Amino acid sequence: MVLIHDNLILVKSKIAEAALRVHRQAEDVELIAVSKTFPASVIREAVDAGHCLYGENRVQELLGKISDLPSNLRWHLIGHLQSNKIRKILPVVEAIHSVDSLDLARDINRIAAELGLYPKVYLEVNVAAEVTKHGFTVAQLEADLDDLLMLERLKIQGFMCVPPISAESESSRKYFVFLRDVRDKMSQRAGVPFTGLSMGMSGDYTVAVEEGATIVRVGSAIFGGR
Repeated sequence: MVLIHDNLILVKSKIAEAALRVHRQAEDVELIAVSKTFPASVIREAVDAGHCLYGENRVQELLGKISDLPSNLRWHLIGHLQSNKIRKILPVVEAIHSVDSLDLARDINRIAAELGLYPKVYLEVNVAAEVTKHGFTVAQLEADLDDLLMLERLKIQGFMCVPPISAESESSRKYFVFLRDVRDKMSQRAGVPFTGLSMGMSGDYTVAVEEGATIVRVGSAIFGGR
């Protein structure tokens, strides 16, 4: 039996320990409980344990759960977003972690203006240049940065990545360092303090915290295997 309450305590303690190792405060790192594929009944166990921030990969799945759960929960979309789903998702999420192109950013900006919203977004970077993954290359990001910053409705929090899958958490460290360096470079270039780094999942979130993550996306370590 998966004890979600105990898992949450363990994950949060590991975040605190990782932060302490690099002289950070645990409060500087937010934990997204990634609830994709789990029904509302399972998520409710995490809610009862006091957790309020959840992440979903698919728009339809997220929309289907919101009505069955407390209205005070915070929701982030962490999976790929299709343009035809923007209008549905903007009113119900606090942030979108997967803005992976200038075209998508423009569509979000346009629809946000129509809805009177100012969504928080993270720019997804394809840190390993994997053809199977979405995200800006660094060259694309450099070329598009000025245009992205002109999208007045978007509150760009920072950057997000999904490193290659590996059995070893240490394998992700170089990608987290890479994303942090990209963030620093873009901040300097734009004169904008991009503070957010959305990185780290169940297998490597402590490494991500050590390398500067401000928000980690943890699913199976909380809810169990899918």
